[in-house]
Amino acid sequence: MNTIGLVAFALVGSAKAIREEFDLFGITVVGLAMAFAGGATRDLLVNRVPLALQSPSEISLGLLGVGLAITLSVVLSSPDTHPVTLLSDAVGLAAFATTGAIVATGAGVSAFGVVAIVTINAAGGGAVADILLDRSPFILFDDFYASCAVLGGSAYWIVGSLGATGSTAAAVCATVTVVTRLAAVTYDWNLPTVQTLELLSK
Repeated sequence: MNTIGLVAFALVGSAKAIREEFDLFGITVVGLAMAFAGGATRDLLVNRVPLALQSPSEISLGLLGVGLAITLSVVLSSPDTHPVTLLSDAVGLAAFATTGAIVATGAGVSAFGVVAIVTINAAGGGAVADILLDRSPFILFDDFYASCAVLGGSAYWIVGSLGATGSTAAAVCATVTVVTRLAAVTYDWNLPTVQTLELLSK
């Protein structure tokens, strides 16, 4: 799960930087930030050294995602909105949500802690990437994105509480996250704003 998430998110972050016409160094920084920021924050919350600092293979996977994004940009005109990138984003979200759930459960945190760490692990990297791209993190105002991780993390905890094995809970978490994200992209789901609620009440 961690491997899939690293490659997928590095690809997505790099594709965003390419659209903004960053140079190769900038593309690499944004790609690696999206791949590692969420997981590093997760590790700090459970009091362990981030995996990115422990193993060279972690960075290698991130660089693989950056390379794939650069390759796609040569072949495609809009790599950041291509179905391959959108699918990679959904898969990466699900992979990191599941990884976060497993790590949080191993750390013995509460139900809220599990869902919080899942969401940070899954959506934190994207938020940091957006900040590097000089824009407000889109998970705070646009699209049904971090909510998918919340649902996945909640499903993981519920299934685990019912006595399911860790692998079953992980499979449910990944499935719920990726299915809701793909549905959100397909049907253009968004959470309502206060302004929307005001209009509906009139």
